Amino acid sequence: MGMSNQIETQVDVSLTERNRVTAFFRIILVVPAFIFLASFAPNSFSEDNFGIFAGLLALPAALAIVVRQVYPSYVLAFNEALLSLQTRLDAYLLLLTDEYPSIEENDVVSVTFPEVDAQQLNRWLPLIKWLLALPLYLVGIVYVIYAAILTLIGWFSILFTGNYPEFCAEGVVGTIAYWNRVLGYAFLLVTDEYPTFSL
Repeated sequence: MGMSNQIETQVDVSLTERNRVTAFFRIILVVPAFIFLASFAPNSFSEDNFGIFAGLLALPAALAIVVRQVYPSYVLAFNEALLSLQTRLDAYLLLLTDEYPSIEENDVVSVTFPEVDAQQLNRWLPLIKWLLALPLYLVGIVYVIYAAILTLIGWFSILFTGNYPEFCAEGVVGTIAYWNRVLGYAFLLVTDEYPTFSL
């Protein structure tokens, strides 16, 4: 089944010869990158969730689609760049890679938006998409807990063996990709196609 109408997320996971020291201190090492990301949305420090999804321009996109049936290219470019940065930070924090999250794009993490033609999108759906996505959030919370458990297993595995288990990688990458699809549908409004519940 093609996911052409959804945001696609790929992470090149490092499974072997992992850096045990940076893995051990990962939660501290990620702070500078986290602060940079959070600077796009100063109020995000008060919210504690999986990724902070900082500063994504959901409201301007929704207003432009509802009122003018256009998706401004600069809003789309900003959202794609910021979600990519968020995903790189998540991949590093969740031990998928030892490569520090770069401010610019890199080869380790790629987030690809579908072709967006606002004329093809339902102009009234942005008003209720966040509500239609409620079941997706509930399933997503279960996936977040699952990914947290896998990350803990992966962390111990790196510390003791220097390797990151493949089954952990699949679950964690799947969770990140799932949430990116949900964001793409409910908030970034790049598709009217309802995301699947599967990882």
